Amino acid sequence: MAELVIRPVRTRRDLKRFVKVPFGLHRDNSLWVPPLIYDRMQFLNRAKNPYFEHAEAEYFIAERGGEPVGRITAQIDRRWDEFHGPGTGMFGFFESVNDPEVAGALLDTAAGWLRERGRTRILGPMDFTTNDEVGILIEGYDRAPMILQNWHPPYYRELLETHGYDKAMDLLMWWLELGDLKQGSEFHPMIHQAAVESRDKHGITVRNMRKRDMAAEVARFAGVYNEAWGENWGFVPMTDAEVEFHAKILKQVIDEKWALIAEAPNGEVAGAALTLPDINQVLAKMNGRLLPFGWLRFLLGKRKINRVRVFALGVRNDYQHAGVAAALYIRHLDNADPDGVPAGECGWILEVNDPMNRAMEGMGGEVIKRYRLFERQL
Repeated sequence: MAELVIRPVRTRRDLKRFVKVPFGLHRDNSLWVPPLIYDRMQFLNRAKNPYFEHAEAEYFIAERGGEPVGRITAQIDRRWDEFHGPGTGMFGFFESVNDPEVAGALLDTAAGWLRERGRTRILGPMDFTTNDEVGILIEGYDRAPMILQNWHPPYYRELLETHGYDKAMDLLMWWLELGDLKQGSEFHPMIHQAAVESRDKHGITVRNMRKRDMAAEVARFAGVYNEAWGENWGFVPMTDAEVEFHAKILKQVIDEKWALIAEAPNGEVAGAALTLPDINQVLAKMNGRLLPFGWLRFLLGKRKINRVRVFALGVRNDYQHAGVAAALYIRHLDNADPDGVPAGECGWILEVNDPMNRAMEGMGGEVIKRYRLFERQL
């Protein structure tokens, strides 16, 4: 067997090779969705992604006989240190053939890079933060990934556990049949009641985000996001530059109908929800490329999307008891069309987030995917 080599990414050509590693590993699996190569190149570009204003990272490729067989990143985020204390380093973008030697070499390389920089714990995968794709899929292998989700084969979990990695936290994806609910309304009566009180007692109104003013709307959403998630395990608030960066990426995806702002009578933003059309239904047919016909497939395919992902839904602290979340839930129900977008996923939701998980149960939801973050002492 040819020698296994782990080498860092040094050139743009290397970076493209890094991005395309999963294309070779998963090309025969119908559930895996190829990401846009251009998008991933931009995201991993240290000069363009504002993550690198407060972080450093190294990218590694595993090769055997000159052929890529895996990849990993190792990163240190100073904002993580600020909000959660020093000592933790992360790994991300983990991909590997089903070979403990390859996976072990990648994980050891990332751990060694972090250890050399004084880190005592490794956590991941994070691509790069909990605001991005996170975790290893450990349940729901038979379901296609939605927008901003990874898909992994079952052996990934075994590779990590065999190498001494333990569970740090599970994140849940809930499935909601909104179209059926609109007809049969299985929402718990308390959710309906809270939504009515939100409007009648507290004067909360829910409106669509305005795409013509999307940069400002995403900034309003980010204000809610950073405050509402502030106490969550592993959360690091997004900087203004990161908000702007992600807004540019999402502008082509966001549907005003599903992007919501809840406002108090004084005009204050009380809450927000960012629900995204599942563009993966289109990307699955594009093989990671916009040219020569990718744009046409993208534009035509957008019309056929029939599911959404509730990416984030939150309420500002001052409005936690004003029924704002219920009002946002009910607006989702009103938006659901049995002939258009009757269903979707909600999450990630931390397994320890009892209020949100109870809310999902109250709406008739079902956990259909589980992602796991792993950790190990260095």
